[in-house]
Amino acid sequence: MSLASYSNENGSTYADSVYNLNPGGAGQPQAPYSDGYAEASLQPVRRNTEKYEIYESPKSRRRRRTPILIGLAAFVIIVAGVGAAVYFLVIKKKTDSSSSSSSSSSSSSSNNSQGKVTIAVNGGDGSTVTAQDGSTFTYTNPFGGTWYWDVNDPFNNAARAQSWSPALNETFNFGVDKIRGVNIGGWLVTEPFITPALYQTVQASAPPGITVIDEYTLLQAGGQSALEDHYATFITEEDFMQIAAAGLNFVRIPLPYWAIEVLDGEGFLPRTCWTYFLKAVGWARKYGLRINLDLHSLPGSQNGWNHSGRLGNFNVLYGPMGIANAQRALDYVRILAEFISQEQYKDVIPIFGVTNEPQGNAITQDILSRYYLQAYNNVRLASGVGAGNGPLVSFHDGFLGPGSWKGFLPNADRASLDMHPYLCFQQQSADPITARTHQPCDQWGALFNTTMADFGFIVAGEFSNAVTDCGLYVNGVGLGTRYEGTFNEDGQHPVLGNCTTDWLDWENWDAPTKQGYLTLAKSSMDALQNWFFWTWKIGNSTAGRIEAPHWSYQLGLQHGWMPTDPRAAVGQCGNTSPFVGPLASWQTGGAGAGNIPQTVVDALAWPPPSIVFASGTTPASLLPTFAPAGTPITMPGPTFTPAPKGVEVGSGWKNEAGDTVGMMQGVEGCYYFDPWVGSSQAPPSPLCTAPPAARAVVAEEPRRTAPPSVTLVR
Repeated sequence: MSLASYSNENGSTYADSVYNLNPGGAGQPQAPYSDGYAEASLQPVRRNTEKYEIYESPKSRRRRRTPILIGLAAFVIIVAGVGAAVYFLVIKKKTDSSSSSSSSSSSSSSNNSQGKVTIAVNGGDGSTVTAQDGSTFTYTNPFGGTWYWDVNDPFNNAARAQSWSPALNETFNFGVDKIRGVNIGGWLVTEPFITPALYQTVQASAPPGITVIDEYTLLQAGGQSALEDHYATFITEEDFMQIAAAGLNFVRIPLPYWAIEVLDGEGFLPRTCWTYFLKAVGWARKYGLRINLDLHSLPGSQNGWNHSGRLGNFNVLYGPMGIANAQRALDYVRILAEFISQEQYKDVIPIFGVTNEPQGNAITQDILSRYYLQAYNNVRLASGVGAGNGPLVSFHDGFLGPGSWKGFLPNADRASLDMHPYLCFQQQSADPITARTHQPCDQWGALFNTTMADFGFIVAGEFSNAVTDCGLYVNGVGLGTRYEGTFNEDGQHPVLGNCTTDWLDWENWDAPTKQGYLTLAKSSMDALQNWFFWTWKIGNSTAGRIEAPHWSYQLGLQHGWMPTDPRAAVGQCGNTSPFVGPLASWQTGGAGAGNIPQTVVDALAWPPPSIVFASGTTPASLLPTFAPAGTPITMPGPTFTPAPKGVEVGSGWKNEAGDTVGMMQGVEGCYYFDPWVGSSQAPPSPLCTAPPAARAVVAEEPRRTAPPSVTLVR
């Protein structure tokens, strides 16, 4: 049985993204967003601090748990006895009988002098793995990978995904070692096209008048239990093993802001997905996979698409709540950076994507750049003193194209550009897949080489095998497709054919079609060089089949249209000058890292002088803003059962001494809208009843706490 478990303690023309299609929905509620008063009109607001008191200190919690721990101690003794029997009767017998095999697992006595419980802790191809839930499966990895998990040493980083990928306790040399990764999309941030049955099932029992189109409406329709079941079943430990066995060495994990906190009235399930993110960190560590943590969804939405949680308006760096929402987002960047910079997690999570797919064209690059610099500063402050500490900071290009970012933040300590190149949202074509296999080479190969020279490190955070927008809910629930001429949110499209018969009948694809997709995948991988496929798996619809097959890496492996060894893609484009590294020294934390010229810093001062609205620009001084007067949230680490002696999971805050500014919160006497208010709403007037200077008050150094259940009442 497994002895380790975790628990939670309490209008762009850019055509490179799957999310570049969800149109603005109906107008969002524009009621004032208040923080302590339930008024229909604008009223002074303040953050409700009473619920902070329900979060006791760790010492207090430990005192209350003492009787429980005595009972657990007795239980552990029983488990140890059972473990010993299992070991000598099953595990040791199996090990002795296969000791000559190169794929055997390491194991030792289940009871040693310290009373620790020990079972098999590592193994290679063909070994038996005991999963966290107690089930077992065979570790299959033909590429020399090894798993490692010891409950008595849960932060051991000895695992290796493949023989050619550095183990987690070795250095991954960005620009030399290739990122060959896959997204864990649709899990902790749900999307209808990835998990259609989840949405269809909840819709079937939804109250009248609710159409389930995003996670917000999923919960409005009563889908909380279904969502929690989804977290527990859609991605499991065995998926992580299979990812390593597919020759992949990284996973990109989208995480929403509601993993950290949800303010009253926002409608999301608070912090539950954080529990599963901790599971993912443990699974990645066990199988030698590194994580690119992607902050995928922000309050108010950074792009208005369904993956941001709410389809409709975007309100980060745009509209009346543009600065206030960005201030909250920057706090969440800081909180996550503090957690992942801790010693226990930094080697498993070496990349942090600070904001997924912001609407750069509408926001403007100047305003987005100012926000990005603040996010970068928050990550580096969390990392502590000295270059080379903490994760690589990844900036999405905002659909502006990588060329627009040439010269951005020169000498920044390990900054990277993220681009999401897709073929399927460009001009539609009825040409068969066999005629399109070289398209990635033509469009992306030279672009990525040039960006490596002009900007620095660039990674394709998302791409897929789709060449049309066919697929159930790919454009959103009920929105149709360009290919069939039924998606007209971005203009009229001619009817080119039938998606079902032309592109989605994957069960009957012939050998040339599968070979065409395989070649397309290899062309994409070679052109992009460092990449994450979107996504690892697509779930069934209620019809019992996958209806967006081009997006599932797992399905492609099972049916022969994804490479079983991604290294086979090297050279597919015939590229005579791919980037071979190494990166400039400052990009890997070496000489000059962090020495951003002061002139650049001054030019990107925060907050921006103005914010764009649908009807023009508005001075920032007229917009609602928060003040750093709250107690920062700290995120809990995993809980191990039984608890290994002397193992610390971290406080959740890496830089206790240096990162002490308060968390942003509303100021009493000032007015705030709902975060999703929309850009057509004029700013509050007057902005505050108190003098504007009141919004600049900074609290004393805050104590670190678990996140409170703060409420904001409409």
